[in-house]
Amino acid sequence: MGLGTTQIKPMPTFTPIGVIHTPYAQKAPYQPVEDDTQEFRIDLNPEYEPGLEGLQKFRYIYVLYHIHQLQRPAELTVAPPWTENLQVGVFASRSPARPNPIGLSVVKIRHIQGSSIYVSGLDVFDGTPLLDIKPYIAELDTKTDANLGWVGEITDAEHLALHIRGIPHDF
Repeated sequence: MGLGTTQIKPMPTFTPIGVIHTPYAQKAPYQPVEDDTQEFRIDLNPEYEPGLEGLQKFRYIYVLYHIHQLQRPAELTVAPPWTENLQVGVFASRSPARPNPIGLSVVKIRHIQGSSIYVSGLDVFDGTPLLDIKPYIAELDTKTDANLGWVGEITDAEHLALHIRGIPHDF
């Protein structure tokens, strides 16, 4: 196969390894709210409990999940709801309307009990299928030269910061 040629292989299937429980049934925040005091729990299927060994030594984890309640089709360009008429490519956004509805959140581990992980606020609906968990490792995952991309060009930076942090507010 030459450079620039793409061969599309059959789509893999994923089997959820557990379920995420949150207080959200109809509306969830755009981003995780770390200091939310409600209960957020990830229940692994019992056969995966041995895979949690050593996870309690980490402070944060990546949670990958299937955005299963998405009602709208994938879009290649999106208008982030907190911008004024700005269109960006879906891959330059955090929109859930993606070609593969896979979500990613970074959350703080509060404690682990059996096959349940109690975590800080998650931005998903109750009953969301869990696909995977990975530890967040500061030395590998923190990118000190990361920037805001097009988000840095928004004029109302203070208002934008509330959205980025997932802080509920009136506007």
